[in-house]
Amino acid sequence: MRVAISGDEGFIAHYLKQELGDDCQLLTPDILSDENMLPAILASCNAIVHLNGHSPDQSLERSDQEVLRLMRDEARVILKNVQSHQGIHLVLVGSLRVHPNPRREDEYYSSDSPLSPRDIAAEGQLWVEESALEHAMDTHPVSIIRTANVQGISPSENKGHGVVHHLCREAMFGFFNVPGTGEEVKDVIHVKDLASMIKSVLDNPPPTRGSVAVGRGQGIRMSELAEIVSQATGASPQYNSQPGEEVWGIVDGWEMSQRIEHKPEVSIQEIIEEALSNQ
Repeated sequence: MRVAISGDEGFIAHYLKQELGDDCQLLTPDILSDENMLPAILASCNAIVHLNGHSPDQSLERSDQEVLRLMRDEARVILKNVQSHQGIHLVLVGSLRVHPNPRREDEYYSSDSPLSPRDIAAEGQLWVEESALEHAMDTHPVSIIRTANVQGISPSENKGHGVVHHLCREAMFGFFNVPGTGEEVKDVIHVKDLASMIKSVLDNPPPTRGSVAVGRGQGIRMSELAEIVSQATGASPQYNSQPGEEVWGIVDGWEMSQRIEHKPEVSIQEIIEEALSNQ
């Protein structure tokens, strides 16, 4: 199976390429803008994974109106070429930010969760998803993956990504800011597990269309996470009563297990240990 990867942000794509091996192709901006090269590459591909949760220009804030145009323009090129090649499975990987935060602690993110984009980038993500689903059929199946907060280290930058890395990085100064009151619950997933889950979806495309929320299926209360970081670093947590734009809540582990064969293997403790060792 040959897979193309677009929307590279230097993080998830790296681990996905490791998971897939040599038989994958990174679609750079130069390739996407070449009307002859892109169709030629896709002619040999069985699937394309488009990292759909952010703007092509990551120097822009998620709330910048320009983000919507950029995400649409990039996606139009991909969608047009996918539709002209039979047998290509399109996998869109985005964020849970297209959903509102759960109103109750016992609510879970799933394929049935209501949609309400939280920012401009989430609006762009949802536009791409809906546009792709309009053309989904047995010859052009579409899978949508919406992921919880992704943790891990970008090899190109040797920089940690995700809320756990952010807290550990701030703790080096003797204190760190914790969003919310500490009572909020967050689901986090390691980038290696996400890459394995994407491969599982690639190996088992839906008949026409499918969507799934992914995470560890387990939550950690922010006060508990802060206490672990505090004990490891000696830094003091500072709580912010305003939770801001954080994504709270837990992914529906049962639905995830029914849709994806791979189960998350990297524990929250291992995620924290990696973040601490990367400072």
